[in-house]
Amino acid sequence: MRNYDYIIVGSGLAGLYTAYRASAYGKVALLTKSNIRESNSYFAQGGIAAVTGENDAPLFHFQDTITAGRGLCDYPAVNVLVNEGPARIQELINDGMHFDTENGELALGLEGGHHQKRILHAGGDATGRMITNFVIDKVEHCPTVEIFDNHAVIALLQDEHGCYGVRCWDFNENREEVFTGHNVFLTSGGTSAIYKRTTNPHTTIGDGLALTYNAGCEIVDMEFIQFHPSAIYTPTGEAYLVSEAVRGEGAYLLNQQGERFMVGKHELAELAPRDIVAQSIFQQMKEHHEDYVYLSLKHLDPKKIKKRFPNIFEKCAELGIDMTDRIPVAPAAHYTVGGVKTDLTGRTNIPHLYVCGELASSGIMGANRLASNSLIECLVFGKRAVEDSVHNRREATIPETTPLFSLNHQKLEAYLCLKNKVADIMTQEAGIIRTENGLQEGLENLHHVEETEIFEENEYYSLVSKNLLTVAELIIRSALFRKESRGGHFRSDYPTPNDKYVCHIIQQKGKEIRTTPVIRKLKDKS
Repeated sequence: MRNYDYIIVGSGLAGLYTAYRASAYGKVALLTKSNIRESNSYFAQGGIAAVTGENDAPLFHFQDTITAGRGLCDYPAVNVLVNEGPARIQELINDGMHFDTENGELALGLEGGHHQKRILHAGGDATGRMITNFVIDKVEHCPTVEIFDNHAVIALLQDEHGCYGVRCWDFNENREEVFTGHNVFLTSGGTSAIYKRTTNPHTTIGDGLALTYNAGCEIVDMEFIQFHPSAIYTPTGEAYLVSEAVRGEGAYLLNQQGERFMVGKHELAELAPRDIVAQSIFQQMKEHHEDYVYLSLKHLDPKKIKKRFPNIFEKCAELGIDMTDRIPVAPAAHYTVGGVKTDLTGRTNIPHLYVCGELASSGIMGANRLASNSLIECLVFGKRAVEDSVHNRREATIPETTPLFSLNHQKLEAYLCLKNKVADIMTQEAGIIRTENGLQEGLENLHHVEETEIFEENEYYSLVSKNLLTVAELIIRSALFRKESRGGHFRSDYPTPNDKYVCHIIQQKGKEIRTTPVIRKLKDKS
C-alpha cells in the first residue's frame, strides 16, 4: 500500500492541474495509464475559451454555451464556467504561460457556435500541447507530487465512509499496486476510442466511466457523443483532427461536386455547432455514396494558413495533402459530453471521490459541447474541487488492503478482438445517426459478445473487456431512452426535439434508468 493525501487518476489537463493545485495541501500521487503526454488535452488543437476581449462579456459566453447545449445545460454550472474562466487564464499568464498575441494583445480566434472572438491559442494549433506541457513542468517541479506512469486503475476502494483509494496494474513491474488517500480524483477522460474512427488516443475507452458505474456513481447523459466534423480522412481509417479554428479562419466545406452545403443549413454556415455540421457532412456522404467531403482553403492566404496551423500543415504534408488547397475530411468520435454526475465542486455521490474534466458531467455541456469549453472546464472545476477537498479530508481510518488481481498475457489477443467487435457495433448502430432497431440490434450484439467471451476472475484483460461492454451498453441504453433528436444524439426515427426530454438521463448500477430536471435558475452564483 502506498499512502498519500491525494490520489489523482489521469494526466490530461484536469489531472495535471488538480495535481498542481493539490500539491499546496499535501502529498499527491498522479497515476497515468500510459505517460503524461498521452491525453486528449495534449493533442487539443483548437484553443481555450474565456472572456478576455473588450467587446466580449461572460453573459455572451453563457448564451453561446447554452445555445450549443440545446436546452440541457444547467445554468449554475455554465455561470461558474464563464465567470471564473477569465481569472484562471490570468493566473496561468501570471505563472508564465504564453498565449499567442497580436500587436501586444492576446490574439483571439473564432470557432463554431461562438458569436465573439474569445478563443485563446498557444503555438497556433498546438494549444493543448503548450498548455499541458506548461502544467507538466509545474507538476514535475513540485516536491509533493509523485508521478506514476503506466499505471492503469482497475478498481476504486471504498467503505461506509466513502472512497479511500484505488487498485491499479503497474505495467512497469507487472503487478498490482494499491494506492490509498484522503481524497481520490478521477480525471481519466472520455470514451471516444470505443468507436472505430476517433480523434482520441487509443487508450480513451471509458475506464473511468466503468469504474465509477461499478462503484455506484450516477452516470448522466451518455447518449451524447460529440463527433468532430473535420477529421482528415485516410484509407487506413486513422483519423487526424483538423481544428475547428480552420473553419474559423474562413475554410469552406464542399461536397465532392464542389458545392458548399452548409450555406442555408444554419446562420453560421461552416461555423454552426458541431452536431449540425457533423450530421450535415454525414448526410452528404450518404447521399453521394462517398467516404468524405472536402475542407477547402484554396481561397485563403497560404502564408497565413502555414503560420497559423503549422502542425496541421505538417500532418497534411506527411499524408500527401496540400492544406492550402483542400483536405478530405469526415466526422470522427471526439468528445464524451455525458459522464459522472458531479456538483459544482466536483463531488460525486460517493464521499471523497471527485471527478473533473471530460469524465465529469457538471451540467455545462448539455447536449453538445461548445467548442473550446473543455480546457477551461478543467481549470475552473479543477480548482473548485481541490479547494473543496481541503475541507473534506477523510478522517476515518483507511483499511489495510491486499492485492487480488493478476494479468494473463494470453488474454491480450482476445481483448483486442473484443475491442474491435465493440467498435464495429458502436460505429454501425450508435454512431452519428441512430434508430430504435439499430440500437436494439447493437444491444443484442453486445450481449452476444459477452456471452461468447471467456472471462477470468480478477484478471486484468478480462476486467477491461467487461468495462468496454459496460460503457458501450451505457451509451446505447441512454440513446434508446431518449426518443428525440437533440445535440450530439440524432434519431432518424425521432428527428425533432421533444420537450418531454428536456431532462438529464441517469443510470446507476442496480437501479432503473431515471431522469432529473435541467436547472435553469441561477441558484448558485458563488
